[in-house]
Amino acid sequence: MGIVLVGGRSSRMGAPKASLDWHGVTLLQRTVGILARAVDGGVLAVRAPGQPLPDLLDDVTVVDDDEEGLGPMQGLAVGLAAADGAEVAFVCSTDLPFLHPAFVRRVLAAFTVDTDAVVPHAHGHRQPLAAGYRTALAPTVTGLLAAGARKPAMVLEACRTRWLEEDDLLADPALAAVDPHLDSVRNINVPEEYEAALAVPLPTVTIERFGTLARGDEHRGIEVAAATLGAAADAAGVVLDQHVVAALNGERITRDPTVPLVAGDRVAFISADAGG
Repeated sequence: MGIVLVGGRSSRMGAPKASLDWHGVTLLQRTVGILARAVDGGVLAVRAPGQPLPDLLDDVTVVDDDEEGLGPMQGLAVGLAAADGAEVAFVCSTDLPFLHPAFVRRVLAAFTVDTDAVVPHAHGHRQPLAAGYRTALAPTVTGLLAAGARKPAMVLEACRTRWLEEDDLLADPALAAVDPHLDSVRNINVPEEYEAALAVPLPTVTIERFGTLARGDEHRGIEVAAATLGAAADAAGVVLDQHVVAALNGERITRDPTVPLVAGDRVAFISADAGG
C-alpha cells in the first residue's frame, strides 16, 4: 500500500504543494500516481481537516486527519491505522516529483520478518518520509505522540529499523538503471527549489503505435520526453479517446492522460482495430 501525507502547511513554499503544477498535472496527482504504479493495495492520501485536494484517481482513498499542528507523525499514525489489510506501506510526502516506482519497490523489497521500518539514507540525510513502515506500528506512533514526540526519527528509534545506504539502494540494478542519482528523494520546500525542479529535463520514454496508428516501421519505438501519458500521446500524435488505449510497460491498460511517466517507461498506443 502507499500513503501520501498531504497535510503540511507549505509555509516556506507560500502555496499548497499538493496543488502545484507539474507539467500539466498537480504535484499530488503525480505522487499518488507513482505510488499507484508501484504498490499493491491502493493509495491513501492523508489530509488536514477540510483541506481541499485536486482531483485524484478513483482508487485513491482520502483520509482526514482531525488533529492539527502535530506534524508528519500524526499523519503517519492516521495513515498506518487506515491501511486496512496491508502489512507494510510506503509512506511519503507530497513533494517528491522525481519519485520512481523502482525506488518504492526497492524499499518495500527490503522488509524481512524482523523489520518494522525500512528507511533510506541518501543525499546525506535519513529519509523517513520516503520509507516503508509496517502498519502494525500505528499504536506505537500514537503512543509516542501522546508522550509528546513529534519527529518521525523517534518512531525509528522505537522499532526495528533497517537503514538502506545509497550503495544498498543502487545494488538493485533496476533502480540503478533509472535513478542512478537517487533523485527519488529530492523534495521541494521553497519556490526556488520548485523552479529548479521544473527546469529538469522531462523523463525519456519510448512510444510505439499499433494498428491504424502506426506510422511506417515503428516496431522498435521512438523516444520522446514526457511526464504524463497525455504528453506522450500528444508527442505521438494520438488522441486518448474510446478508439485508443495505451499499454504501459506491457502491463497497465489505461486512457487516463494524468498517469505519470518516468524514465525507462515504454508506452504502446493501440487503436481499436489492432486486435488487442
